[in-house]
Amino acid sequence: MYVVSACLLGISTRYDGGCFCHEKLMKLAEEGKVIPVCPEQLGGCPTPRDPCEIAGGDGGDVLDGRCAVISWTGADMTEKFIKGAYETLKIAKACGAKKAILKARSPSCGAGRIYDGTFSGKTIPGNGVAAELLIRNGIEVYSEETAADILEGDPLRPEI
Repeated sequence: MYVVSACLLGISTRYDGGCFCHEKLMKLAEEGKVIPVCPEQLGGCPTPRDPCEIAGGDGGDVLDGRCAVISWTGADMTEKFIKGAYETLKIAKACGAKKAILKARSPSCGAGRIYDGTFSGKTIPGNGVAAELLIRNGIEVYSEETAADILEGDPLRPEI
């Protein structure tokens, strides 16, 4: 079982109300091997919502209280992002997920790289808040950009 960002499965959960349809992930969902999640919605953020970025660090720094998640209008969204991360972790544990495939560069879901907090489109190394919490709890986290790599060798989908 995989935990997957809902926006990658055609569900309109992105900050702008949009979504993506990642073909391989959609196929896994059709086979019942995916649990869709949106940490931002689970934390109480509406859709659509103001874009947010982590200011001054990454998801680990947010979880450790060293920096904040800020909307482009300056609102502190840290509490909602942390709540959403913990709700996502509860779902992952409840369904026995060992892997998560999350939206690249997101302040919640980013795996390996996130936006730098300046709303300029620049990225920095690091994980989003939910991605970091999942990693800290032993769940392997990937982005949709690296999903093909992990799915190729996964016993759930050896033909991909």
